[in-house]
Amino acid sequence: MTTFLGLRDTEKTALFIDGANLYKAARALGFDMDYKSLLAKSRASCKLIRAYYYTAMQEDKEQDYSPLRPLVDWLDYNGYTMVTKTAREFTDAMGKKRFKGSIDIELAVDLMSLAPKLDHIVLFTGNGDFKRVIEAVQAQAVRVTVVSTIKSQPPMVSDDLRRQADRFFDLADLEKEIGRTGGPPRKPRPTPATTDDVEDEFDGEFEDEFEDVD
Repeated sequence: MTTFLGLRDTEKTALFIDGANLYKAARALGFDMDYKSLLAKSRASCKLIRAYYYTAMQEDKEQDYSPLRPLVDWLDYNGYTMVTKTAREFTDAMGKKRFKGSIDIELAVDLMSLAPKLDHIVLFTGNGDFKRVIEAVQAQAVRVTVVSTIKSQPPMVSDDLRRQADRFFDLADLEKEIGRTGGPPRKPRPTPATTDDVEDEFDGEFEDEFEDVD
């Protein structure tokens, strides 16, 4: 029988969540993540060492406030290890204010640093740039599971990343286990071709995304 995310109760495991990438994947599929369930199910299924969440943060210079702050604070108080950095503000060709940031280096460094203490890593991302670090971690006898989706249009996960992972779980198949319920249904949204930009994350929607999470 398949266990949650292929977890094994004897294995020391860590979750690594590429926040912007996972957010876009879930929204492209039309649902929101239930991080409380994700953590509870993981803890019940393995020896969970750590659950990391990585994101770039927009800090509005005029308001000194990030729309991601409610999510970051909730995760920080509820069992997740937060790794954040400030997104860079710039103006696009149309004169619109945008924010751009990447946490790839921070995530890759932590993967390599923690690997010797782990048996299994679950990586929530579709970013193909992580293929090489996954290969390096596997060389240390660590299993790597990737969670993203090929069922969005376009698919959110790199084919190279899927091939490199020991196992792949499609996020669409996990909606009943770690998708949030009780809110209005969401229509799938078009997924940008790139997942490094964080400007789509700061459209104000986070202000009501997590207000009813307890």
